[in-house]
Amino acid sequence: MRPMLMLTALVAGALMPVQAGINAKLRLFLGDPVVTSLVSFGVGTLALFAFVLVTRTPAPTLAAAAAAPWWTWLGGALGAFFVAVTVILAYKLGATGLMAWIIAGQLLGSVLLDHTGAIGFAVREASWQRLAGVGLLLAGAVLVNEY
Repeated sequence: MRPMLMLTALVAGALMPVQAGINAKLRLFLGDPVVTSLVSFGVGTLALFAFVLVTRTPAPTLAAAAAAPWWTWLGGALGAFFVAVTVILAYKLGATGLMAWIIAGQLLGSVLLDHTGAIGFAVREASWQRLAGVGLLLAGAVLVNEY
């Protein structure tokens, strides 16, 4: 089962630059990066709504939704920020440059989350090896963008 999970994550990662390119191209037609991001989120919302209907996924109760901490509702806003940034930067940095900085940022943030155990992650020490790996990714992002 674990190899299938890793393959799914790999495919999702490979589709990130495709999504950024598609959204950046849409921006050329719509003009504004925020409007483009809104349209992208709207299409995504419709796709998820259709999936929920087709799979007959039960809706949560209002009590369950109300019991969630306030900060758990920020995920959509973070997603909107991410999509808007990729729309703005995709053609400026190129697919490889954009993804290099995104991946480096994701790993930097992930090491911090793991080290502190924030938002429910298991605590995993920010060892020198992990920090060196993040440093190498940051150096790689610089190299990808410069050459």
